[in-house]
This record gives sequence, structure tokens and C-alpha cells, in this order.
Amino acid sequence: MQLCSIEIDGRPRVGAKTEKGVADLTAAGFPSSMNEVILGGETMLKRISEAMQKSDLPAYDAQSIKYLPVTKPAKIICEGLNYTSHAEETGGEAPKYPIFFSKFEDSLSAHNQPVKLPPWLTRYDYEAELVVVIGRHAYNIPAETAGEYIFGYACGNDLSARDSQFLSTQWLTGKALPGFAPVGPFILTSDSFDPEKSNGIYCEVNGETVQAGDTADMIFTCRTALYEASKYFPLSPGDLIFTGTPAGVIQGRKREERVWLKAGDIVKVRIDGIGELTTPLI
Repeated sequence: MQLCSIEIDGRPRVGAKTEKGVADLTAAGFPSSMNEVILGGETMLKRISEAMQKSDLPAYDAQSIKYLPVTKPAKIICEGLNYTSHAEETGGEAPKYPIFFSKFEDSLSAHNQPVKLPPWLTRYDYEAELVVVIGRHAYNIPAETAGEYIFGYACGNDLSARDSQFLSTQWLTGKALPGFAPVGPFILTSDSFDPEKSNGIYCEVNGETVQAGDTADMIFTCRTALYEASKYFPLSPGDLIFTGTPAGVIQGRKREERVWLKAGDIVKVRIDGIGELTTPLI
């Protein structure tokens, strides 16, 4: 099941992807907030599945509808260097333990939402990532049941300002700028996706493929990332975990070959089975 947060007539709604387009679940009596849907758990998803069998749900063109940020997270946790190929291209070693950093709530942006690049920085980079959407309160959870706390998965882009990221050993200043966490447009529920199997993950800039990886190549699985993160950060339904990027980022190229992102570029992240996230830069 693919769910999304959308806006219809100026009001937030929860939608579901169907063959006819995006169905307005809120019009059928479901919550207007994705966080509320997530809190409803399996019972809510069962009700939605039953409602989608009906043919009278209003549906909208998936290409022209306005998307909102997928959830309202209290925390956005990110992993660094979680693909061996990416660690090597940036001159690092594969970590023995997950490297965590964070973004802020105002870093989150939606599918097709323009992201403004601050003019006082210049070295802007993309990072195609699989994003985990938390489904239950998780704090110091057992490793063997970590998968039960995952509501679903989405496409994400860990936009980065490399010139400020490496001012110190802390990456926050290059990662948490406003809009620098695009996610969407859909959340694919966890029963429909296995990140440990082969799933292609790609990034395009202005139509050119610049990253082509596979989620199965992660050093630490999504379940492991959630388990480890929960030791330190109490996670809530709707929180997000960015799980790292494969090789192909601009930072990993030779200095003379680096062409940084700029205003006017269109960045797309695609993950097989989940969808495609588009981010215009302004």
C-alpha cells in the first residue's frame, strides 16, 4: 500500500495510490494527518485496504496533485557512510558502528517542493537514500523485533552543503538547512517492501543518472539502524531515519571533476518499488 500526504482545496489530506490516481482517504472518513494513520497501526491499515476496494473514492491525478511532507516527525535521524562504496569514494572506511547525525523538522520538504539554496554557500550535493518511517514508539527496543517498529519506507534525498559540513567533525551545519530533507511522495507500507533484497536506488540530476546502487548493499540494515538508534533516541510514530547513500555523490569525485548543484537544477531520487521523488532547486 502506498500512502501520501496531500493538499486538496487548501486542506491537508491523506491519500493512497490507486490505478485511477491518488484516492482521497480523508474524504472517506480517515484522518487528515499521516501521523494519526500511523498511530492507528494494523487496524487502520486494514480499514484503509477495505475502503480502497470501493470504487466511489474520489481520486486525483498523481502527477498534478500537491504533495505535503510525508509525516510530521519529532526526529529526523540520518546515517552516514552506510554503503561501503560511498565510504571508499569519500576517502573513509566502512564504519564498524552506525554513524548518526540529525536534521530538523524544518529540513523536511515534500515531493516537487522547491528547495532554496542559501547563496552564501556553494558546494551543494545530493544523496539518494531509503528512508524508514517509524510506526511505533521505540526506545531501547530488542534487536530481534526491530522490524515490527517500521511502518514503511520512502524515497529521500540527504541534500548536503559540503563547504559547511566539514567545518568541524560534526556534520550538522551542512545537513540540517531548511528544506534539505526531501522525502516522498509516497510511503510504501512495510508489508510491501523488503530493503534487504535487491532494490535499485538511483539519483538523476537534470535527467542524467549520477547514482545507481542497491539497498541490499547497506552495511547496516534498516532493522539494525532502528535498533541502534533506539538506544539513544526515543523514536515516535512518524519519525524518519535516512539510511545512507550509495556511491556517486559529487564529494566523491576528483576535485577537478566536481560540478556542484546549483539553482535551476532538478534532482530526482528513485527507488524500485517505491517511486520517484523530485526536488527543484532555486
